[in-house]
Amino acid sequence: MREYLMLFISAVVVNNFVLTRFLGLCIFFGVSKNLNASVGMGMAVTSVMTMSSALAWLVHHFVLVPYKLTFLTTCVFVLLIASFVQLLEMIIKKQAPALYNMWGIYLLLIATNCVVLGVPLLNADSGFSFGKSVVHAIGSGMGFALAIILMASLREKLRLADVPKPLEGLGIAFILAGMLALSFLGFSGMISL
Repeated sequence: MREYLMLFISAVVVNNFVLTRFLGLCIFFGVSKNLNASVGMGMAVTSVMTMSSALAWLVHHFVLVPYKLTFLTTCVFVLLIASFVQLLEMIIKKQAPALYNMWGIYLLLIATNCVVLGVPLLNADSGFSFGKSVVHAIGSGMGFALAIILMASLREKLRLADVPKPLEGLGIAFILAGMLALSFLGFSGMISL
């Protein structure tokens, strides 16, 4: 149990994909303008990452490895992720049209997001068991959600601040992301995968 807890904490804080590995920045900068959209996107990425990692583990261990088709791993994982994102898009479009409109193109970017693809690939390369793969995926998704929610909170506060004209928009967002990354890098080396 302790091993799973350490893996989860490592994925959320110590080895955060956005703030320490700098993956998934397209959605991170694009959606973090609005806190509500960021919370929803964090949940969507976490669910897609968890479901795709679980299914990817099953396909990898019961199809690709036994039939010596591991050279197809990346292609198969991309197809699995794209399928989940398409399903998620249809559900959100029907159940929460306001959220669907708020996310815009960024919902489709989940399918090509390097974090969402990176987690199943890292799970397969690390030889994680099914349980560890799912815990790592949930932790990585929660780490993404934490990063994007922190960024959205800071960006919303900065709307009321007197930001110099040349730094408005992405300029100040890059500075905030750098400061967040520095704070998360302080945890580096505490837990290794």
